[in-house]
Amino acid sequence: MLGRTLFALTALTAALVIPSATPDADAAVLATTSLTNASTGRTLSLRTGDQISVRLRPVQGNGEKWTWSTPAVSSADVLTRTEGREGPDGGATAEIRVDGAGQSDITAQRTCTATRPQHRCRHATFQWRVTVNAH
Repeated sequence: MLGRTLFALTALTAALVIPSATPDADAAVLATTSLTNASTGRTLSLRTGDQISVRLRPVQGNGEKWTWSTPAVSSADVLTRTEGREGPDGGATAEIRVDGAGQSDITAQRTCTATRPQHRCRHATFQWRVTVNAH
């Protein structure tokens, strides 16, 4: 009986003293923020390790089709675009990781193409922009 008690006490002490393993910081995503066409002009406050998912959809109507360039980041020290592409429908997507403290913009260009004969686009391009303050 005394042997079992000592064994249990030793096991309990070892469990309390041995530190548990910490999760791999690179594998853990703290939070994911989704951005769309309507997100332009926003300023975000995010933490290192957060993810940003950008989904820009083409806009069509009134003899015009507005298509997107692949979203880009202004400061690679703060944000890293891990994926990005333009879709065949005129939309664009990007996956972005917050890698460091500081400020960076995410931008994309929206370009107009006339879809009706004799139609002209009033404006050729617009810029979509979101500012990220990372800490």
